[in-house]
Amino acid sequence: MDSINSLQPELYINRELSLLQFNRRVLEQAKDPQTPLLERLKFLCISSTNLDEFFEIRVAGLKQKIASGSVQAGPDNFSPTEVMSQISEQAHRLVEEQYRVLNEDLIPALEKKNIRFVRRTQWSNKAEAWLQDFFSQELLPVLSPLGLDPAHPFPRILNKSLNFVVSLEGKDAFGRSSGTAIVQAPRSLPRLIRLPEDCAKGPYDFVFLSSIIHAHVSDLFPGMAVTGCYQFRVTRNSELFVDEEEIDDLLHAVEGELLSRRYGDCVRLEVADNCSQEMEDFLLSKFRLGQDDLYQDNGPVNLNRLLAIYDLVEMPDLKYPPFTPRRPQGIASEQNMFEAIRAGDILLHHPFDSFLPVIDLLKQAAVDPRVLAIKQTLYRTGPDSALVTALVDAARSGKEVTVVIELRARFDEEANIQLANRLQEAGAHVVYGVVGYKTHAKMLLITRRESKKLRHYVHLGTGNYHARTARLYTDYGLLTCSPAMGADVHRVFQLLTSLGKVKALSKILQAPFTLHKKMLEKIEREAANARAGKAARIIIKCNALLEAESIRALYAASQAGVKIDLIVRGICCLRPGIPGVSDHIQVRSIVGRFLEHTRAFYFHNEGDYELYLSSADWMGRNFFQRVEVAFPIEDKKIRQRILKDGLELYLSDNREAWVLQKDGEYKRCSPVGKQRVRSAQRSLLAKT
Repeated sequence: MDSINSLQPELYINRELSLLQFNRRVLEQAKDPQTPLLERLKFLCISSTNLDEFFEIRVAGLKQKIASGSVQAGPDNFSPTEVMSQISEQAHRLVEEQYRVLNEDLIPALEKKNIRFVRRTQWSNKAEAWLQDFFSQELLPVLSPLGLDPAHPFPRILNKSLNFVVSLEGKDAFGRSSGTAIVQAPRSLPRLIRLPEDCAKGPYDFVFLSSIIHAHVSDLFPGMAVTGCYQFRVTRNSELFVDEEEIDDLLHAVEGELLSRRYGDCVRLEVADNCSQEMEDFLLSKFRLGQDDLYQDNGPVNLNRLLAIYDLVEMPDLKYPPFTPRRPQGIASEQNMFEAIRAGDILLHHPFDSFLPVIDLLKQAAVDPRVLAIKQTLYRTGPDSALVTALVDAARSGKEVTVVIELRARFDEEANIQLANRLQEAGAHVVYGVVGYKTHAKMLLITRRESKKLRHYVHLGTGNYHARTARLYTDYGLLTCSPAMGADVHRVFQLLTSLGKVKALSKILQAPFTLHKKMLEKIEREAANARAGKAARIIIKCNALLEAESIRALYAASQAGVKIDLIVRGICCLRPGIPGVSDHIQVRSIVGRFLEHTRAFYFHNEGDYELYLSSADWMGRNFFQRVEVAFPIEDKKIRQRILKDGLELYLSDNREAWVLQKDGEYKRCSPVGKQRVRSAQRSLLAKT
């Protein structure tokens, strides 16, 4: 390990630039002609949503560091200013490509399917008349144009909202002639308006809300001449700041911070690409941004709103074929879940396996008179969650229900506050974890009296208790009544809800206490075996690999001769393929129909291999600033299934896989010669 500490910064990829690389891979899905057309549009929108969050969180954080004079660099040795410079260059190229894909690839392809975005120059007389009525009846009553003068200062612009800056000539009724006005489009208004059949050329003719406002903006300023109207959008810092050492009530503190998120410091300005230089400079000055923060969009300034098309257009042939998740073998419909779990551990591989067994287990526990207590962690659950309803029912029936809710689940804080209030009103005990540590572990513990003893039933997962994302994300869940696992989960809940020292766990590895240390020990064990001439292998599947000490350990294992395969969906700061350092390491990313979200850690261990599933990525925050768990898979059949379907199948993928090169770029895999096309996700879908 000592030799690794002196490695040059060039061996580490910058995390922000790696994240931008991931967004490029998502955008590539929008360009893939083998992907159904409306799914391609969805991937374009996802790449835009991802970029929004990148600016709201990552860029905002860098700007704060620069403003404070920070020069602290990560393992790559880039200062915040250097990173910002590269981000600006790469993000501008990415945005340019997004709009090229929209205008040159997707819009023409959609038109061939009679899905049209009708521009103002293409409006028929009938359409123009209908849109005039629409503006007068639906838009005009809710729009509030703001002329700028000393009595009407520049308004506060909501984060990511659609706005227009308007240049005017002439004087108003009071003799004022400021020359500039702002029009804010209410968020309640749809951004795409579907034309009625009697004034459309096809069943799916849409008009952008921005086009309607542009066409009739002069109606907002009677007696004045509109000389320019340009849409714009500003992105703000959306990271919540809660000083946990200075607060008495975390819920109230988070509630207060949610209001400020809408008006945080500005980090990016998007304008229509026809915006005048004068107006660009005016807006940049108002938002205190520089030229590098300006993005000129050749189309609507919020691509995310195009996602509405997906649900508005009823053309199944332009979408992925629907599928029905299978019920796991051994669990019949309406079966007693306690009996099923007692018969043996059950693995759920979502979305290929149904999430219903988890819901059924909690529903049955809520009404089972022998169930005494239920404990669960909740990070993201979604609105109207059946799991939450079951917890409410259990609490109302007199069972001891304890729920650990992570209020600071990014962008789900408001929903989690409502969830906490609902559970407390039902009589459940609600806690918010441990001050200073996010509770990211996914655990459910049900305590049931059977004969004269108590038995623990456990669900542990790699993903959230969210029925919708269980159909969109790949995740693992384990159902077990192993006494050792039950005892460990019980101890973790005690740690979360009470005060006291950490009790030793027999099976589960827990962050921030043992997970990082044990992962390093297992990597070093493989390295020692390789040095001794024994077979050695490591396979890690996670969403992100950033933590420097883990990367150094993997480099050392590679130098020892360990074959290492990393399946990292998003950020990877390890640089593979460097002679003498990482030439035994391959890194691949899978970007397909489903968001890869499973975390699985495999260590060969001289043939008696170990396999852990986890809620944790390999990031500093997951190892040291969150409550996470990694749990071993001990059932041999389940272990073999995960190795075959969850790891080896992904390592053979040549359809949705991208391989990281040593220069930090990703190269898409493709079949070589007569090699058949292999897609891990499609193969798993074929089994449902």
